[in-house]
Amino acid sequence: MKEIEMMMTTMRLAQRQDLPDLLQLYTYLGDNPIPVLDAKLMRLWQTLLNDPQTAIIVAESQGHGVSTCTLTIIRNLTHDQRPYGIIENVVTDPRYRCQGLGRRVLEEAVRIACENHCYKVLLTTGSKREGALRFYREAGFNDQDKTAFVRWL
Repeated sequence: MKEIEMMMTTMRLAQRQDLPDLLQLYTYLGDNPIPVLDAKLMRLWQTLLNDPQTAIIVAESQGHGVSTCTLTIIRNLTHDQRPYGIIENVVTDPRYRCQGLGRRVLEEAVRIACENHCYKVLLTTGSKREGALRFYREAGFNDQDKTAFVRWL
């Protein structure tokens, strides 16, 4: 069954109708309740969809977004003025985990970063679970080259 579901999964950039599925997926990231679908949220959603520096990658299965990540391209004055990418909000619906979907959305994010001539891609996660960290390492990311610090505002 898992093999059939994976074959029917498509990778694409987020579209207007994906917002409810994405908001549901984001609840799996931790303390992140689904916000009210008001005019302010819809304006932000449209801004994100129109932003050429933002790519929200969606794995769709049976008409629903089941895995996603967000790539933001950052302009840069170093490294021959090549941009770099930051990947955040990597999440897969628990019912669809262990099917390679998380890896596929990450691969698509890296492909888009390469297409935009990025010299590197950073991935940040709030997870401390060894399984999640191993997943990122196995997807080609390392936790040895950089140290990230967060200051919440």
